[in-house]
Amino acid sequence: MVYNHKYKYKLMCFMKKTSTLFLKSVLVFIAAIVLTFLLWFPQVEGRNANSDPISLYFNDPFLAYVYLTSVPFFFAIFQAIKFLGYIDKNIAFTKKGVLVFRNIKRCAVLFSIFIALALPYVFMFAQDDDSPGVVLIAGVIAFASFVIATTASIFQKLLQNAVDLKSENDLTV
Repeated sequence: MVYNHKYKYKLMCFMKKTSTLFLKSVLVFIAAIVLTFLLWFPQVEGRNANSDPISLYFNDPFLAYVYLTSVPFFFAIFQAIKFLGYIDKNIAFTKKGVLVFRNIKRCAVLFSIFIALALPYVFMFAQDDDSPGVVLIAGVIAFASFVIATTASIFQKLLQNAVDLKSENDLTV
């Protein structure tokens, strides 16, 4: 049996492209679900249920704040898709990859800050029996965002070390 390295390389490239394509599609699917929820939920939610779609967005300042809060989330999703593209192009271990993880870390921290700043407003307008549930959900979301920020920070440092090591090796040769 003749073993050909060319076919092994092609198979590995196909597997890598397939896995990154799958991860990209999962990220797009998550973003689409969140966007659908952001556009659909305000129309059926309690105090805005009978509003027309145009005045709904102008009469509720909290809704504008929710949309502002979603910007870092969608930017982080975009950055993750961008990093997967770098993996496809074999340029993940560059300064561009480090920059992507720095941006994801900043987006996650900003998202947590936005959630924390919204809690007093929610607590003030929520009914007494609804407040603990809303605060708990917001706390879980903020905690998950800090976990993502910490993970992105670790990946950023690891990637920076790999980039530094690669540049040292390139200078040595």
